[in-house]
Order: sequence, then C-alpha cells, then structure tokens
Amino acid sequence: MKQIDLVIIGGGPAGMSAALAAYEQGVTNLLILERDSRLGGILRQCIHNGFGLHRFGEELTGPEYAWRYEEKVLEKKIPYLLDTMVLDISPEKVITATNTSLGVFQIQAKAVILAMGCRERPAGALALAGDRPSGIFSAGTAQKYVNMKSYLPGKNVVILGSGDIGLIMARRMTLEGAKVHAVCELMPYSGGLARNIEQCLNDFGIPLKLSHTVVKIHGKGRLEGVTIAKVDENRRPIPESFEYIPCDTLLLSVGLIPENELSKTAQVELSPITNGATVDQNRQTSTEGIFACGNVLHVHDLVDYVSEEAEIAGNAAAAYLRGALQSNLHIPLSTDGKIRYTVPQTITEEKEITVYFRVSDIFRNATVKVLDGDRVIYSRKKQKVAPGEMESILLKPVQFAGAKALKFTLEVE
Repeated sequence: MKQIDLVIIGGGPAGMSAALAAYEQGVTNLLILERDSRLGGILRQCIHNGFGLHRFGEELTGPEYAWRYEEKVLEKKIPYLLDTMVLDISPEKVITATNTSLGVFQIQAKAVILAMGCRERPAGALALAGDRPSGIFSAGTAQKYVNMKSYLPGKNVVILGSGDIGLIMARRMTLEGAKVHAVCELMPYSGGLARNIEQCLNDFGIPLKLSHTVVKIHGKGRLEGVTIAKVDENRRPIPESFEYIPCDTLLLSVGLIPENELSKTAQVELSPITNGATVDQNRQTSTEGIFACGNVLHVHDLVDYVSEEAEIAGNAAAAYLRGALQSNLHIPLSTDGKIRYTVPQTITEEKEITVYFRVSDIFRNATVKVLDGDRVIYSRKKQKVAPGEMESILLKPVQFAGAKALKFTLEVE
C-alpha cells in the first residue's frame, strides 16, 4: 500500500487551491485524485464571466478561473491522477480508489482533504405528477449539453427553481435562441444572487414567478407542457391559480447536495442543515486528520470563497502533518433559526476566525448578534440579508475568551 502524506479528493477549484496551499507550507508528498478526465471541476462548463472579482480583482470565465489554479499545479509539478474514482475512505485514512491503468488500489494517507463538490437534486426527489417524457433536465446537465457538447436541449423552456445555475441557464438558453417562458420559484424569494436576477432575467425580460411551482408534467414521449400554480404560505398549490404553459423543455434548479458519501465511510459527522461535514475553524472534521472545504462542506455562491476556504484547509492540513495544529478549546456555535447555519460549527483555537453564515429568509433592518450566554460579544447592523448571499463576520480571541458556547442570532426591527 502506497504511503502518501496528504491526499486531496477532488481536482476542482477547492481541491487545487487546498493542494497549492499545503505545497506552499512544505508538503511535497501529496496527491490529487480526480474522477473526471481533466482538472477544473464544474468550472469547465461555466463559460459565463463573473468569477474571480474577489480573488484576482478581474472578471474571468469559469474555465479561465480554473486554469489560474491548474497552471500553478502544473508549474509546481503537484502530482494528480485523473479518471480516478475514490470508492472508500476509512477513519484510519486508508483510501480505496480505481482507474483503468491501476485497477483497484489503496493509499495510506496521513491527512486527507475532502473537496468532492456537490451534485444537483434530481427530478425524482420532487415527485412531480405526470409521466416522465424526455425534455426534463437538471440545469447543470443542460449547461453541459449547451456549453461543452453544443447541443440545444429544447426551444421552449420553463425553469423550476431560481438558484444561480437556473438563472444563468435562463440567459444562456435565450442567447442560443430558445424562448424561456418563466422561472418558477417555490419560495417567496429567489435563491440566487441579486446580480444574476438582474443580468440573467430582468435584462432579457424573463418573468420570475415567486411562490410558484410546477404541479403537473404533460406529454408522453416528449414534454408538451407544464401546469404551474401559485402556492400559499404552506407551499400548497392554489387550484384557482393553475396555468398551463406549452413547452418542450423543463430545467430543474432545485438545490445542490454536497457529495458526502465518502465522508460517511470515513465516519465524519455531518450537519443536518448543510448536509456537509461539521468542522472547526481549520476545516478539520470530527475525524482527526480529515479536512473538508468547498461545496462538499456547504454550498457557496462565489467560487472565490471556495478558494479562500480551501486555503484554510490546505494550511491546516500542513500544520497537522507538522504536529503544529492547535486544539485547546471547544466552543460550539449554534443559531436561532433566522440564521440557518454557521461554518465553522466549533471553535477550537484562540485566533481570529471568520464565521460564514446564511439566513433563512429575506430580512431588512436586521442586527446580527453573537451571544455568550446573555453577554453580547458582537453586534452589527445589516440593511438587508438574503438566503442567496452568504454573510460573514470576523471574531477576535478577546471576544470569545472564556466562552462555553456561542449563539448567532438575527434581530429584525
């Protein structure tokens, strides 16, 4: 069994950024395992711009952003295996993988970074009434067909879900000559970035129907249309609002799920809110020596934040291998419901910590507070917070010194 100090599972922006950070910290015996035929992850099919504004101070397309990291991986000769599927990770960090050249093989790692990304929620999870004709795609699959295969999935389109990929595909399908009749969103707010609503829908006159869903699929061999309806406050369709829209294509943008099957085999504790691992500020999971970053940890809205988080994991994994990773505290973080979750979920070290969080609804004139019991250790007013935009705050050691637990709350005027 081959012995490797650090193995990174996933060669997307998170995996490459984590590998580069660890390499810069002196870890040279490392390996990236990637199941696709190229490094770059999902960014290879994201040909629109808007990436890299925070990280590089310029607008890049997805492939350009990925190449910035791939180029450094190649330059530093960081080893990687492509077309390699990881089958299992044990709590002892034994990795079982397979590819066509090596067959099934095992690696004993001293540390592991999980960077497997996420997948789209499928149509089967929605229990839509009607048959299962062709013409129903996840938004990401349609994006791959259009941007990488040069196939147009259809000409008359309805999109269910207003996540960022759904909004981006509304624009992309329009630019390719299709007619996007509507983007329907079950919630009373969009799950996407405000800039994507403006640039992908409003600029093209595509209606966004909030508090709407698809209630029936029409068609046998090929999709012929969908019936949509407005929903009430309990998200139940209102019969009087049923509307039939003829279409040959339905794109689903109904959520992303972190790819955590391998995390489960490694006995990593998962959050019921994010479906990703629970981690400390170093992105170390509940299984010692296993770290997580990127969309496998929690779904990010900007890839710039993925790279930033992956650097934290890469630096921490390098410190772990040196025996220099501090863990002298255990302060759990909880939320009040208005704030859905935080990352990290635990503080284990006295140092400056950026805590990322998402809210459960759109709130205006809100105050974010962090409480140590009844003591307010942090307070900041926010004009507006929304589920589609990740928020963050910086906590200093002097603020949480002596705390047993911290609670993140949102007070609305």
